[in-house]
Amino acid sequence: MSILKKTFQDVKSRLWKDKFEELDAEDEETFGRIPFQIWNVSKFSSCADAAIVGLMPPPLLELQSSQRHYCAITVGEDAVVSAYRLSEDRSRSIVGAILSRGVAATFSTISSLSKILWRSEPSPPKKSRPKPQSFAKTSPLTCLKDSPRKGERLTLSPSGTLAAITDSLGRILLLDTHALVAVRLWKGYRDASCVFVEMLLNKDKASSRSMHIEYTKSDYCLCLAIHAPRKGIIEVWKMRTGSRVLTIPCPKGSRILQPSARLSTQSFLSSYSPLEVYLFNGDSGQLSVLNRHIG
Repeated sequence: MSILKKTFQDVKSRLWKDKFEELDAEDEETFGRIPFQIWNVSKFSSCADAAIVGLMPPPLLELQSSQRHYCAITVGEDAVVSAYRLSEDRSRSIVGAILSRGVAATFSTISSLSKILWRSEPSPPKKSRPKPQSFAKTSPLTCLKDSPRKGERLTLSPSGTLAAITDSLGRILLLDTHALVAVRLWKGYRDASCVFVEMLLNKDKASSRSMHIEYTKSDYCLCLAIHAPRKGIIEVWKMRTGSRVLTIPCPKGSRILQPSARLSTQSFLSSYSPLEVYLFNGDSGQLSVLNRHIG
């Protein structure tokens, strides 16, 4: 956040300049660099949607180190769902690491000797642009292939332990991202979209409570909202193996939306902001929130 605030201040101070490309080295030093990591999974299979679901242990035969390993889930045409282990290590092999360091050291030594022999005048230092970061190591773990079924969209639960995956044959697969196993399957939902939502467990208990009573996380249960546009309904199912608790009819052209950040209408009263879902009516332009109470 400090880097972001500093960047905004620097951009505002340079608004009077005509061309952004005229930044000199001193201007570039005012910006901080945010560390990031990139991986390439397209070499194993096509990728229509993907998400990093959390940390995972290193391989059994790999030496323990301070590097972290992540688990990534992808969906695409080649496989309905695929799982990968992402490593922070960019080196592909021990030989490659030795060669990269050895070549760099040899080139530095030759450059220093050439300057001494020819006694060339030192050139003014020129700040170069940062080079593109190389891909880190990616290892495939497992995949589910069921041709001609193709994975289309992937939605993660708030904790990242569950993933809802829609495919081209109207099925919705609920995946346990830690065990990498399918725990539930719905059929007959073509062109469906899914979002996770947190609902109050008991409607009677919730209505009897005062407005000034704070709700905690334990008062809510995790559910999956499925929008089936061909059926013209929205269904809400309890996770992981619960029943359907709500069915809402919706007009044609409607969509379910979810903000990237949790929104609280009474932040000064509630200590926990549940994950909500909004219904957008494409015909009237009306935006409403789904009822969070279930009996």
